[in-house]
Amino acid sequence: MHDEEEGAADTAERAKLFEMIKDVDTTMMTTVDEDGALRSRPMGNRQADTFDGTLWFLTRASSHKVLELQETDEVNLAYASPEKHTYVSVSGRARLVRDRSRARQLWSSSLKVWFPQGLDDPDLALLRVDVEKAEYWDAPSSTMLHLFGKAKAALTGKPSEGGENKKLKLAAE
Repeated sequence: MHDEEEGAADTAERAKLFEMIKDVDTTMMTTVDEDGALRSRPMGNRQADTFDGTLWFLTRASSHKVLELQETDEVNLAYASPEKHTYVSVSGRARLVRDRSRARQLWSSSLKVWFPQGLDDPDLALLRVDVEKAEYWDAPSSTMLHLFGKAKAALTGKPSEGGENKKLKLAAE
């Protein structure tokens, strides 16, 4: 894959990033626990229709990850869509937010499994992740192109260059 240097993301790159992650059902969120170890857990990926550099997740305010974020607010979000051959890693800062309007916007009846009282659940809250950096890998989704890249690599002994790898900065440092 072609590896590009990290640069400030323009509007088209932000749109591509959001297009790659918005329909992925489950995201792995990594936080730092009280011992300094990395800890990942699955999070339901429910995003708004547009991307302004912020990603949102419904959570329980009393969850352990919220305690971890009070100590270290840095998170990583990993998205994978093997059927589309796309993979995304997002780094940012997370904080707990209570916003009924935003929660209503992201709500689905399937969430009653975790929040039996629905939007009235007193433990319902949001994690707001302000994205600072992202990296994506986007390989050709065509089976023929994918197989061609593998065959070419096997015949030439050189790695396949069948996709795009790009690093983006979304927040000013």
